[in-house]
Amino acid sequence: MPEIIAGRDWKDMQEFKSKGLLDIGKNIVGTGTETHTTTPIKMDVLRPHIVTIVGKRGSGKSYTGMVIAEEICKLPENIRNNLCVVTIDTQGVFWTMKYPNNKQRDLLYQWDLKPQGFGVEEYIPVGQTENFDNADIPYDKTFSFKPSELNITDWCYALGFEQNELEGILLSRALEKMEGNYSIDGIAKKINEQDFDEKIKLKVENMLLNAKKWGIFSEKGTDIYEFLKPGKLVIFDVSLFSGGAGWSVRSLIIGLIMKKIYEARILARKEEEIATIEDLNKKRKIPLCWIVTDEAHNFVPAKGSTAATDITLTVIRQGRQPGISQVFITQMPDKLHSDVISQTDLIIAHRLTSQRDINSLKAIMQTYMLYDISKYLDELPKLKGTAIVLDDNSERLYKTQIRPRQSWHGGESPVAL
Repeated sequence: MPEIIAGRDWKDMQEFKSKGLLDIGKNIVGTGTETHTTTPIKMDVLRPHIVTIVGKRGSGKSYTGMVIAEEICKLPENIRNNLCVVTIDTQGVFWTMKYPNNKQRDLLYQWDLKPQGFGVEEYIPVGQTENFDNADIPYDKTFSFKPSELNITDWCYALGFEQNELEGILLSRALEKMEGNYSIDGIAKKINEQDFDEKIKLKVENMLLNAKKWGIFSEKGTDIYEFLKPGKLVIFDVSLFSGGAGWSVRSLIIGLIMKKIYEARILARKEEEIATIEDLNKKRKIPLCWIVTDEAHNFVPAKGSTAATDITLTVIRQGRQPGISQVFITQMPDKLHSDVISQTDLIIAHRLTSQRDINSLKAIMQTYMLYDISKYLDELPKLKGTAIVLDDNSERLYKTQIRPRQSWHGGESPVAL
């Protein structure tokens, strides 16, 4: 059966043919009672991509994100070992990828698929092990950062300070005098040594010491190369942060992870280029990375910024060369930074009802769309998992039924009965 390939230009289609493709769903044709699925829709992962998945709550956004992750895990070994997946889980639902989807066994058989669990590794903050253990929530390993890895901008975002106000100025002075692999207690001590207003010193010191309770810091820290291994799928569970500082801490974590991945791939890409120039048949040490971020509008907002904003936008604009792909998942595309939408080459849009969200998608891909995007959304069958795929590479749009997940979906709404 012929297939639709999204995300691949004509030159790559001729060169790579069916290699490096993900089976994400089938094309929907017809309307109303005449609706049915036909041609398989596949997605390229040989080249770096920016993918944005949108849709209102319960439409299947996270589900689709994990279909992409499953498909990468199923690639032939020679391709899979050149890739890795890093997933930021803000709701604590992705760990269920370890277990087969026996609940939808009959539906999977209709798609010639079988229930299957995948070998993912879930990382949680080093200081949250007790919370997970008490709740009998499974996890594999812990992660942490060295306080010395944060710069003044990171600290100010995380603590809610402005760099040009007194708290930020004091913190900046203290950090400038820190050397080596220092601790939060070391920063607090250095703040106390500064000739500064005592109330401001006490405020900054208390905020720093409160940061220890986040459970994300240790003197050793976690080596980023532990995550960036061939064929590895890693889930960072950052769901158990509550209160006003919760999203700030999540943003800080995402910003630091993104920064480490970007730096690692920049160095690796230079080595790969040298090997290519010298015609050396070297094995890739650091795989190309796919980063999946749920609730992305909280980290790269349309207005304002977070500890994750600058580095995420840098990776969006410059990540193609080092080989970093990103998948952004959001139910509020109108609140997502405009650069994310404008740089996206693949959009998977589930059902949207807010006119503001629909308008945010109208700004792109209009030159080759026959009708308003809202018309295509209205034509989708009222079923979960239906979406339109907008492919900027082929300048085409496809109505799609996303395939069922082979692994267990942990994001379904609970039922009171």
